[in-house]
Amino acid sequence: MTQSISSTGGDAIRTIFGRPKALIGMIHCPPFPGAPRYRGQSMEAIHDACLRDAEALVSNGIHGLMVENHGDIPFSKPEDMGPETSAFLAVVADRLKRRFDVPMGVNVLANAPIPAFAVARAADAAFIRVNQWANAYVANEGFMEGRAAEAMRYRSLLRAEGIRVFADAHVKHGSHAITADRSVAELVRDLEFFDADAVIATGQRTGDSATAEEIEAVAAATSLPVLVGSGVTAENVVEILGPADAVIVASSLKEGGVWWNPVDPARVRAFTEAAKPATEG
Repeated sequence: MTQSISSTGGDAIRTIFGRPKALIGMIHCPPFPGAPRYRGQSMEAIHDACLRDAEALVSNGIHGLMVENHGDIPFSKPEDMGPETSAFLAVVADRLKRRFDVPMGVNVLANAPIPAFAVARAADAAFIRVNQWANAYVANEGFMEGRAAEAMRYRSLLRAEGIRVFADAHVKHGSHAITADRSVAELVRDLEFFDADAVIATGQRTGDSATAEEIEAVAAATSLPVLVGSGVTAENVVEILGPADAVIVASSLKEGGVWWNPVDPARVRAFTEAAKPATEG
């Protein structure tokens, strides 16, 4: 393992969540105005849907939230994203933060850490997620480069050094042919070298789980906290929280296990109950 040189330092999971193992629930925002799938819903209807999902998560034992514009499919590259995305997401994030006394993170799709920092700063969020922080890959949206350098300078401009960066090690929904000559462990070390505060292991698509081998490889390569960011269920959460410090869970807590459906409170209760041997042991 390497020694972190991050300016924030410390264990981001313990610092943010006040516990060694954390359960983070996703708020998948409906399509915002300007996105192809938006069908004219009022902003209040969008806010209410997000607040209902958050209530179902927090009241049933989830430790923190992460909000993202997952309804804005197909996602724009950061340079093609209009200011409306950040504006709409910031209002949602602020309403969530005011209503629920849990830590919150922000993810702006696709791979937009500068808008994410802006939203997080506006809503007093604790962290952002970035799918490609260092290096590059071929995503659904096309060629996607890591934006750590410009994003960290923007964070400094906002005087937002306390907002942590959770970065994917081997991001889903894309091809890694560009970095195929480098191991997952090397990609993880690149994230740490570029001042990420936590590393996320994921599966190949939304809802797919990272393999046990990949989670262990990620954990062995870094001194940073490790999260698993997809495919976490009531059946595998204890096993995953062995090597991992936190999980980001979405699809398995939705009605029918489908990511675009509302959060199912019964599924959340079953999940948090199943996780107790890992989170409260």
